[in-house]
Amino acid sequence: MFDIGPLRELFRPMISGAWELKCIEMAPCRGYWSGVQMCFGLILLTRGEDTWMSLAPVEIESQILGVEAARGHVAIMGLGMGWAASETALREEVAQITIVEHDPEAIALHEELDLFARLPGGVGEKIRIVEADAYAWVPDTPVDLLMPDIWLPLVGGHRVADVARMQDNVQAPQVYFWGQELEIARHAAASGRLLDEAGIAATVAGFDLPLLIPDAPDYPGKIKAAASQWMNDNWFEEGHAAILTRS
Repeated sequence: MFDIGPLRELFRPMISGAWELKCIEMAPCRGYWSGVQMCFGLILLTRGEDTWMSLAPVEIESQILGVEAARGHVAIMGLGMGWAASETALREEVAQITIVEHDPEAIALHEELDLFARLPGGVGEKIRIVEADAYAWVPDTPVDLLMPDIWLPLVGGHRVADVARMQDNVQAPQVYFWGQELEIARHAAASGRLLDEAGIAATVAGFDLPLLIPDAPDYPGKIKAAASQWMNDNWFEEGHAAILTRS
């Protein structure tokens, strides 16, 4: 059984414009790098037929490494359910969080939900929401960690280039973006590199971003596990899934 902890109780079903927070009593959910787990009282943020975020294992695991490395001033691109901002605010090492969100309806949902004001210990006071375009926003104080999460789905598009556009304005010394493990895997495969420490380092160097790479021996394994579960047909060229069986 998967449990995100006490923050789960701060969410409730509600609607704001095209956005809706809803609850599913029980559902099997696949992790980002972990396997399938049963989720109870699963909260989702939907817009039309699309689920933009949820408190499922895939969402938590695909953001937690950035949260755990956060310190100083953190800029989060995309408001979503506010889970990453909330968990980041709970860290003593974090002094300020700026969330950049372009959709006024998403901001209105959070004004009604009042999630951040209800965080324990008053840590929600660290958080401010700015209505702005993630590609145009320029911080008024230096940012220590940039965490972009504005895409749907988890993999695809031109994510590295998108992050570079944001980083050009923010100039953070560290960046951790949603789904970066999948981008590392498919760029490594396209360059014929193994998914080991050396191959990952060489691939990330090609991004020309100060990407946060966790100093953990199991990080290559996490990348492989995430890619095997979520890459589907999003490799740059046919046949590159073979990287998952090498190194």
